[in-house]
Parts: sequence; structure tokens; C-alpha cells
Amino acid sequence: MSSNPVAETVAALLPRAKAELAELVAFKSVADFAQFPRSESEGAANWVADALRAEGFVDVAVLDTPDGTQSVYGHLPGPEGAKTVLLYAHYDVQPPLDEAAWTTPPFELTERDSRWYGRGAADCKGGVIMHLLALRALKANGGVPVDVKVIVEGSEEQGTGGLERYAEQHPGLLEADTIVIGDAGNFRVGLPTVTTTLRGMTLVRVQIDTLQGNLHSGQFGGAAPDALAALIRVLDSLRAADGSTTVDGLAPETGWEGLAYDEEQFRKDAKVLDGVELIGDGSVADRIWARPAVTVLGIDCPPVVGATPSVQASARALVSLRVPPGTDAAEASKLLQAHLEAHTPWGARVRTEPVGQGQPFRADTTSPAYQAMADAMAVAYPGETMQYAGQGGSIPLCNTLASLYPRAEILLIGLSEPEAQIHAVNESVSPEELERLSVAEALFLRNYAG
Repeated sequence: MSSNPVAETVAALLPRAKAELAELVAFKSVADFAQFPRSESEGAANWVADALRAEGFVDVAVLDTPDGTQSVYGHLPGPEGAKTVLLYAHYDVQPPLDEAAWTTPPFELTERDSRWYGRGAADCKGGVIMHLLALRALKANGGVPVDVKVIVEGSEEQGTGGLERYAEQHPGLLEADTIVIGDAGNFRVGLPTVTTTLRGMTLVRVQIDTLQGNLHSGQFGGAAPDALAALIRVLDSLRAADGSTTVDGLAPETGWEGLAYDEEQFRKDAKVLDGVELIGDGSVADRIWARPAVTVLGIDCPPVVGATPSVQASARALVSLRVPPGTDAAEASKLLQAHLEAHTPWGARVRTEPVGQGQPFRADTTSPAYQAMADAMAVAYPGETMQYAGQGGSIPLCNTLASLYPRAEILLIGLSEPEAQIHAVNESVSPEELERLSVAEALFLRNYAG
């Protein structure tokens, strides 16, 4: 990184940032209070609130959102007439999954192989630290030239929509000229990337019933309709032979025009087993950023261990459908339900139920904020040009903010590059990426101020 006062300040602050991230990672802040104590999430929220107060934020508040979780808000006043920038991150995390599979404890930040390991290190407690680093660097080098609002969510990973509903009920709270969502990531380590599209998602539960109760497979199998077999046929109808998603009425032929994703690199990033083919057609970027994608998230049926020789009377599944920008998630949900019902064989009884959805998002990359970020990233990442990428996942808050503040510019950056393995065991963050992105954000705020 080329030498400049902001970069030098961030580098000097990195040991403090590591210590703070360790404190934040130590909170088991999974917003599923049936699995993890509410006190862990409340502790993380209070930690963030205290950090904002220490940086001179006013109106700091721990907000009780309608889903029973807490988000943290703070306001750092800027110069008279300055533009307002909202910085977003979330402190809640995914469950650690199999803790025994972690090389080091998931809630203990551990350094090895030039990375910092721990649940939430990249997604998205590292994003909280990134915002703090950027603001501290500016304060040490002439001051923060914009009006800053910070919102740190407490239930993003659960998708329960608490902050979205709170924002709708308090429409002036998060209003800003530009919004920086610190919950995305670079395409790869060292390549500065802004995420410009997000696929939306709909979740549908499907249940199939064929019999009043399970039957002996020797006595009745071969004529009695098997609900599990019917469900398997229904689920198989959602894919073509090459694995492409095929939902009746849902147009699949859209393409991606931004950054290309090399197929061999994708196989490595996704850890595809040798000899196993990728599914679908078109480029990898088409498939994961610009087209619908169905996934069977779970099936209720007897486990192999303890199974009996029975014809199953009932079976159900939870199906996810990711939808690209340009497709309405509510309409896609109706199409998915209609498809599941139409493809149920043998006259079996079928019930479908939508259980959640979020709309896709597309940013306006021609806005002044994007040029300000491109200039900042060129300094933070010498020799590299800012790239535009999509993201297959969903951040429903983006659409809420875009709807509430249609003139606001929205940028998505963050620490979740492929090596971070977010949501998996051994999640980690690159301290170099934390350093460079903190510099980029600080310089962006300065550039954007004009």
C-alpha cells in the first residue's frame, strides 16, 4: 500500500483492532435464543454501543426491534451542511456448526497462517471494526468530513426482518445521502470489489400426504403410493438434466456482464470434489449472480439409522429459490408453489406454504459515490482497479433502505472473500484486507465529502 497518513494511521491501529475483534468474537451472539443465551447478543450490542460512545457518537441507542432482537444506532455529527453517510454492519453470527470440526475454538479469535480465525471474524463483526478503523484514521488526520450514522444489526443472519420493520416505523432514523453496507466482500483477496447486485430469495415449505398412516412395505409396497417417493419426484422436477433450475413460468435466461468468474477458481472456492461436475449452463457468473437457483434445504423423512420397512404416508421439504434482479420475489414464490403443486404425482395431496422472502437488489453504479469509492480503492489497493461483482446471497435490508430512501446511493463492500469461509467451520478474516478496506472506506468518506 502506498504510504499516506491515513494508511499509516490504520496500520498503527491494527493491533488495537485485533484486540477489539477478539472481544467482539468472544460473544456467542447467535440470534437464535433457543440455542444461545440472549445475554450473549445483548452483551455484543452493549459492546458496540460503548465503542460508538467512546468515538464521540451522540444519540447512541440500543434499539429493541420487532423481532425481539437489538440493533445499535449512533450519530457522529459532521461539519455544517455536510453530506450524510450511513455505515452498516451486523454483530450477530451464524451458529458455529460442529465445534469439534474447528481447528481452534470458534468464539476465540486465533491467529494462524496470516489470518484471524473465529466465528464472525469476517461476517460481520470484522465489518464493525472496519468502520471504527476508518473513522479513527480520519479523526487522526483532519477530522471526519461527513455526517456519519452507524447502524449495527442484531439478527441479519436469522432473516427475521427486525431492523427492516424498525426502519419502516422510524423512516427518518437511517436517512442518508449514501449508504455503505459492510457485509459483502472482495472477489478474491487483494482485488477491490463492490457488490452491485444481490439475488433475492423465497422459502417455500411443501408437504405431501398419500396415506392415513405408514404401511408395511412388504404387504403394501408396489401399489400403495409412497409420499416420500412422490416428494422426490416433485423436487427432481425443479431441475433439468444438467442441474439448471426449471420452475414453470420463471425465465432463466439472463446473463452477467460484469466481472468474470473462472470455472476452475470457482471449483476451488466451492471445494467441489474431483470428478464432480458443476451444474447448469452459461458462465459461472451467470449461474450464481444472474439466474434463479433452487436448493432443497431440508427434508423431513425417517433417518437411515432406525428406519423401518414402511411405505411413508407423509413427507415434507423446505425449498429455497434465489431470484436475480429483475424478478419479483413474491411472484417467484407463487410460481414455485404452483410448480410444486402441478408436478405432484399420483393425485397425492400437496400443501405449499411460503415461509419467507427477500427482494433482489441492483445498485446504480453511475452515481458519484461509486467514483469516490473507485478512487479510494485505487489508493488502498495500488495497481488494482475496482471491480463490480454480484452476490448470490440476499441482504433484505438493502431493498428496505432503497425503498425508504430512493435517492440514496448504496455501496456494498466487506471482508467476506472466498478464503474467509463465512457460515462454515474455521471462518477467518485477512488482516491485510481489514487494513486495506479500512483505508479505502476512510478515503471514500473524504472523497465523497468533496
